[in-house]
Amino acid sequence: MKVLIINCGSSSLKYQLIDSDTEEVLAKGLCERIGIDGRLVYQKAGCDKEITEAPMPTHKEGIQMVLDALTNEKTGAISSLSEIDAIGHRVVHGGEKFACSAIVDTAMIDALEECTELAPLHNPANLIGIHVCQELMPGVPMVGVFDTAFHQTMPEKAYLYGLPYEYYEKYKVRRYGFHGTSHSFVSKELAKFLGIDINHSKLIVCHLGNGASVSAVVDGKCVDTSMGMTPLEGLVMGTRSGNVDPAILEFIAKKENLDLAGVMNVLNKKSGVYGLSKGLSSDFRDLEEASASGNVYATKALDVFCYHVTKTIGAYVAAMNGVDAIAFTAGIGENAPIVREAVVKNLEYLGVKLDEEQNQLRGKNTKISAEDSKVAVCVIPTNEELAICRETVALLK
Repeated sequence: MKVLIINCGSSSLKYQLIDSDTEEVLAKGLCERIGIDGRLVYQKAGCDKEITEAPMPTHKEGIQMVLDALTNEKTGAISSLSEIDAIGHRVVHGGEKFACSAIVDTAMIDALEECTELAPLHNPANLIGIHVCQELMPGVPMVGVFDTAFHQTMPEKAYLYGLPYEYYEKYKVRRYGFHGTSHSFVSKELAKFLGIDINHSKLIVCHLGNGASVSAVVDGKCVDTSMGMTPLEGLVMGTRSGNVDPAILEFIAKKENLDLAGVMNVLNKKSGVYGLSKGLSSDFRDLEEASASGNVYATKALDVFCYHVTKTIGAYVAAMNGVDAIAFTAGIGENAPIVREAVVKNLEYLGVKLDEEQNQLRGKNTKISAEDSKVAVCVIPTNEELAICRETVALLK
């Protein structure tokens, strides 16, 4: 099967066309600045990137340009749209309604619309992508793959907050978790790479990027994760604060004369390592370079980030009563040896030992723990698009 993967954001769209039989990426790219001026990036496998500037008032024009590029006579990856057998959509929030991927139909779309208030910045864009594909490619089967689905196996003790229970009953206020497609993919790949039976395993996945989260996975099922009802909770991130004392919101609002929206803007866009580095950068490459040059604020930001990752791993070891293996993934997890080393050095109490030479490798599945380490530590590159492809094929075959 040839599967088109669509990942719609509010003003952007990422896509890949994958041959599910070989798992080869036939073409990939993104649409940027939708609703502003429009920019299409397209790359057929084995070819250079093509960049096209063109008006994209809505996602419809963006997706139409993607389809035109895929079927272009000279550089297209397919000869006609009839070669696309299925479409897999990334959907951020499925609430409690979706514990696994689902075929797109009227009932599924209605349920998604009910979840919109839980992810007002993401779900509307995801729904737009679904509606546009229905219009432009009628009859092509589609599947929704949810960021939250993998975490729906968490027990109540992990997902309930210490708030009046009626808030959960009335408004579904609870921990949902995110990055679930990545956590699911990486946990399976980790077990496969190490030759572990995932159905009898205790794994921890550290998805560390500009958005970052950690999950605890027992026997292939998530039992806890660091993000909450929204992606703001948990670890210190690129620009997000992660966990803070809730009373800080009122304190800062009074001191800075901010309303609630203003405080939330600070927590989401001006905090994290960006805020701790005094606005230097949210990019860890910049922070590492600045820290090496003696910038104390960059060093503080890195130290705080790594400490919170280590602390969360420790909490999940306790929650699972042990751990067999730990995986690092995503932009920082895969490409920042200094971060992995800082996190792992505080896990010596578990018998973890780092292989410093292996830790410098990147770009492929790699065991970075020493041979005599009691817990295996690995780098496992994530591939959310491939995970969405696999979920789509599994549901439609």
